[in-house]
Parts: sequence; structure tokens; C-alpha cells
Amino acid sequence: MKAFDVLFSKREWVAFFILAALILVVLPSLLDVFRLNLIGKYLTYAFVALGLVLCWGMGGILSLGQGIFFGLGGYCMAMFLKLEASTPEATAIQSTPGIPDFMDWNQITQLPFWWQPFHSLAFTLVAIIAVPMIFAFIIGAAMFKRRVGGVYFAIITQAIAAILTILIIGQQGYTGGVNGITDLRTLLGWDIRTDDAKVVLYFVNAFLLLACLILAQGVRISKFGRLLVAMRDREDRVRFSGYSVANFKIFIFCLSAGLAAIGGAMFTLQVGFMSPSFVGIVPSIEMVIFCAVGGRLSLFGAIYGALIVNYAKTTFSESFPELWLFAMGGLFIGVVMAFPNGLAGLFHDHVEPALGRTFGRFRSSRSDDTPATEPAQ
Repeated sequence: MKAFDVLFSKREWVAFFILAALILVVLPSLLDVFRLNLIGKYLTYAFVALGLVLCWGMGGILSLGQGIFFGLGGYCMAMFLKLEASTPEATAIQSTPGIPDFMDWNQITQLPFWWQPFHSLAFTLVAIIAVPMIFAFIIGAAMFKRRVGGVYFAIITQAIAAILTILIIGQQGYTGGVNGITDLRTLLGWDIRTDDAKVVLYFVNAFLLLACLILAQGVRISKFGRLLVAMRDREDRVRFSGYSVANFKIFIFCLSAGLAAIGGAMFTLQVGFMSPSFVGIVPSIEMVIFCAVGGRLSLFGAIYGALIVNYAKTTFSESFPELWLFAMGGLFIGVVMAFPNGLAGLFHDHVEPALGRTFGRFRSSRSDDTPATEPAQ
């Protein structure tokens, strides 16, 4: 029991069980399969938001390229599913049976060697985590070892997201181009397009998200988490104390990439395709907005932020498709200027004190869910 008390405070356990009840009981009970699948899609973005809380909120590393890792995880899963759907029998009408249809359309007659390992599910599961983390390690080592940070790092990650998008679209014969990898049908013979499969995948996604939330909380309360906050506020002091700031930054950047990749893989499974439209600059910025609206200092807030913003995006874009992007931009500006700690900050500043006055058992002081905002000493 002591370990549980160390992981979360009592108030945080309440928040955890409320979140778990919401996504595991309330939403599945109230929504039909179509809407539940949409919520599952929103929850895949919550993985990215969790990583951004660690990377940006605690470590002070603003990445505008998280779509890269979300997309890499999604593409790894899509490659396995596409190969399973491209058996010689299923592709007998093609000029070259046994390869994905978009390769045949682009007159490629042999499966590329780097596609071959994705016949194995075990390799794919490893690749979903390893490929984005290795790519993040390369970016992080190249940047942080040279003390590139702040706005320069944000711009560079954004540029890499744009480059990767152009590369994916340009290599249409190997990646599916602008359409991406589509027509994904089965996972080890299990049809993922049925309603029952969508429900099962939703719950798998939800349990994975809760597990990642616990993992992120473990990082947050650890000594490493406290060093991240100190590094965010007084990087020079941490460096002068003998710690390797660059290695810390590389580690947390890789961890956030791994979390984003899990979300990308679950997105592919639930939505049934992956395309470069989830990799580039716009989706990467949207992912930052999910985190900022929910609260970049709060793990719970980031998850709610991903749910709320995506629900609003779906709702408003149906009625006002031409105005939604302006609304998204205005929302981000409003969050930065009016409530920089997002919805979680509003809750801690206004709702929690009101609850404390009403029920007399909630403390009106600021939550310990929020890492220290004062400079580290």
C-alpha cells in the first residue's frame, strides 16, 4: 500500500479512478460503437499529450514535431497490417501478387527489403517503440549535445516534420504517398473492421493509456522528475552541479517519442489507416494545443485536453469547417495569454477551492499535481 501512496496522493488517486471510470465505464455505456470509436481516436492523441507534459511541461523542451513519432508508430503498425492484407491470394488480380496494392500501381515488382521484417508481429511491436525512439535519439543527440534549445529546437523539430511529410509523399511507391497506407483489414486473422473489434480495441487503448499515465507519474515523482523541473527553471545550475543536462533532455525526448508512437499504433488499429496528414506541421501543432489547453503541467489535464479539443474539433468542423482552424489558433493564443496552466490550472485555482468550501475536505491550496513553478534551488 505504501508504494501506491508514493505513486499518487489520495486526491490524485481520486482523479485517477474518476478518469478510469469515465473512459472504461461511463463512455462505453452511453455511446454507440461509432462514437466510442471516435473517443478511442481522441484517446490516442492523449498518449502524445502525456509525453508533452513530461518533455515540455516538466523538461521545458517544446517539440513542435511530435507528429513525427506519432506517424512513425502508426506507419510501423500499418506496414504489418498491410502485408497481412496483401497475400498472393488476396492480390491475385495485381500484375505482381503478394505486394501492397500501391506498390503494384507504382510498377514496383518486389517487396523492398526494409518491408520484409514487418511480416512478423513481434518485430513490429518492437519497431513501434524502437524506430521513433531511435529517431528521437538522433535528433536529441544532434541538438542537445550542441546546446540547441528553446525556440530553435522547436523550429527544427517543425522543419523535420515537414521534411518527413514531403519524403513520405514523394516516395509513393514505398509509403502509399499522400493517401498513406489504407485498406487495413485484419490483425493475425482477426477482422479489425467489425463493431466488436472496435469495442475491444477501444478498451485495449484505454488500458494502455492508463498504464502510460502511471508510467509518466512514476517519472514525475522520481528524482529524475525533480531534476527535469530544476533543469527547466535553472538549467545552468543543474549543469554546474555536475549533471549531464544533454543526456537528461535526450532521455525525456525519447520517452515522449515512445509514448507518441504507442498512440500512433493504436490510432492505426482503430481508424484503419495511416497517412502523412498525421505527421506534418499542422497535426504536430494541434498536439501541442491539446496539451496546452488541458494543462502542460498536469498529466490528467493533458488527457482531458486531448479529449475536449478533439471533441470540439469534430463538432465545430462539421458545422463551420472553414472557421475551425481560426478557432484553434484563437484557442491556443487565449490559453497562453489568459490561463497558461490550462484547464487544470483553472480547476486548481477556482473549482477546487469552491469544492473545499462546499465539502470542507478539499484543500484550497494549489495542487501538488502541478510541479514546482518556482525556480529550483
